[in-house]
Amino acid sequence: MYEKILEAANRLEGIAHKTPVHTSTLLNELTGNQIFLKCENFQRMGAFKFRGAYNAISTLPKESQNKGVVAFSSGNHAMATALTCKILGIPATVVMPDDAPQVKAAAVKDYGATIIRYNRKTESREEIAQNLIDEFDYTLIPPFDAEPIIAGQGTVAKELIEEAGELDYLLVPCGGGGLISGCAVTAKSLLPECKVIGVEPALSNDATKSFQTGKLQSIKSPNSIADGLNTHSLGKITFPLIKEHVDDFVTVSEEEIKGAMYFLWTRLKVVVEPSGAVALAAYQKLSVKGKRVGVVLSGGNVDVRKAGELFKDITV
Repeated sequence: MYEKILEAANRLEGIAHKTPVHTSTLLNELTGNQIFLKCENFQRMGAFKFRGAYNAISTLPKESQNKGVVAFSSGNHAMATALTCKILGIPATVVMPDDAPQVKAAAVKDYGATIIRYNRKTESREEIAQNLIDEFDYTLIPPFDAEPIIAGQGTVAKELIEEAGELDYLLVPCGGGGLISGCAVTAKSLLPECKVIGVEPALSNDATKSFQTGKLQSIKSPNSIADGLNTHSLGKITFPLIKEHVDDFVTVSEEEIKGAMYFLWTRLKVVVEPSGAVALAAYQKLSVKGKRVGVVLSGGNVDVRKAGELFKDITV
């Protein structure tokens, strides 16, 4: 799999941003560790998802590209698919729930994709996408459970390790598992002793349950404020990669997510969405000191008006 990640890195060269790695003296003092923040909130369209979408769509046969693609997503994967298709001149249709964050839906529209809305409580996005495929012969671009997607996401850890150097731990948020499985493969290939830790909201902890039991678990209605991580289950490809390459999982509360997000906004001046703050929210779960810790901040697509609501009860 790492060979495919290297191929993806070459494919993304000059297309995806090499996002910055931020450090903070205050954060190091608070944690007792050296923290390296991989800021994917500065990626094109504001999240790591661009890497996987571009890697997957750009490698489709020309005939498939001409017919167009379809994706389903509540936000960041939808945006990544739409932007990639705008860059490559490919028709894009995106199936989004009615309650998708408005800031993300607006970006998808601005990138030129066709949006089809659905009610996530009564309709199946998979069925809607399949109907479109049957009618128009579109190619489905999965949000996480496909090797080209995983390979693209794995370039996040490659860049982080190349810039930060040796890491003892790598904290990665987990939804469907595309990001963490790709990053874990990279980390174990470059730094075999590095401990890769998956981080999930406690309200959306299907991956943690799957990891602990060794069997794929699902959650019917995950409802964390970290909407990008509210997937029902890991994928058939991502779960085996996680079992093989990830060392542990931890969960964080909604308050811990808000606290990490608030800290990043106010002390580091780094704007992240709730999903983007999840990995940092877990730093207190590490009972270690004096270690070098990489943390993936996965995205920054947040409605600032809603962020104010999230922050209103935080006491400094």
